[in-house]
Amino acid sequence: MHTDLRSATDVVTGIRFPEGNRWHDGRLWYSDMHTGEVFSVDPDSADGPRVETRVDGQSSGLGWLPDGRLVVSAMESRTIVAVQEDATTSVFADLSTVESSLLNDLVVDEATGRTYVGAFGYDLYGGEELRPGPLYVVEPDGSARLAADGLVFPNSANVLPGTRTLVVSETWGGRLTAFDIAADGSLGGRRTWATLPEGVTPDGSTVDVEGAIWVCSVDTGEFLRVVEGGTVTDRVDAPGRCAIDCALGGAEGRTLYLATADSYDPATTVRTRAGRISAVRVDVPGR
Repeated sequence: MHTDLRSATDVVTGIRFPEGNRWHDGRLWYSDMHTGEVFSVDPDSADGPRVETRVDGQSSGLGWLPDGRLVVSAMESRTIVAVQEDATTSVFADLSTVESSLLNDLVVDEATGRTYVGAFGYDLYGGEELRPGPLYVVEPDGSARLAADGLVFPNSANVLPGTRTLVVSETWGGRLTAFDIAADGSLGGRRTWATLPEGVTPDGSTVDVEGAIWVCSVDTGEFLRVVEGGTVTDRVDAPGRCAIDCALGGAEGRTLYLATADSYDPATTVRTRAGRISAVRVDVPGR
C-alpha cells in the first residue's frame, strides 16, 4: 500500500500536537502534548473527544497498569502520573531525582506490568547540542531504574507480539533498536532491528500482529510499515506535515490512526492549532 492523507478520514481536528495514540476499550486515546490534556474518542460516535485528565506541562505517552489505571508521561515534571477511578491524579513514578531532561513516550509491558520510558537526554527546545538519552524501567510499585543508555533520542517502544523483545525508536538516530527483556525487566542483547531510509526520523509507532512496526517520521512527513531488517512494505505520505504518532485499532484492528501537526514547536502550535488525527484502512490488524 502506498497512499497519502488525502485518502484518509479526519477523526479529530483543531488540536495542537497529538501524541501517545493508543487504542483501548473501544476508544482512541491521545495526548495533546502542548496543552497537557489527555483525551479519548469513539471514532464511530458523533459525541466528540472526551477529556480524561490533564497534567502540568506537556503530556506524552499513555499506558494502562495491571490494576486498570491510566498512566501518563508528564514530560516537564519528569514524572509518570496515574489517573485514579475518580479521575484524580497522583505521581506513580518520580524520575526527577535521576533525570534532568524531559521524559518522552512510554510503553507498559502487558506481560509484567512494567513501564519503559525514555528521556530526551538534552534540552531540545533550548537549542542544546544533541546528547544520547536513557531508557528507564519502572516496576508496578513505581520504583524506577536505568534500563539502557546511549540512545539517540529514545522515543516510542513496542513489545513484539509473542516475544520478549522490546523495540525502541531512536528519533535522531534514524533506526529502531531491539532489546531482549529479561525476567527481572532488565534489557540485554542490544541490536539494530531496522535501519530506516535516509532522512527518516522515527517518532511514534505501533506494532501489528505480524510483528511489523508502523513508524512515523516527524521530519519527512510519512508513516512507514517496516519489518525487521528495514524493508518498508507500506507507506502513507503526509506532505508538509509532521508525522507524530499512530495506532492500530477500530472494530477489526485494521484502522490506522495517523497523528500529524504543522510543527513540533509549541510557539507555533499555540497559534495554529492545526494538529489532527486521521484514519486509513490497512491490511494487517493490530494486536
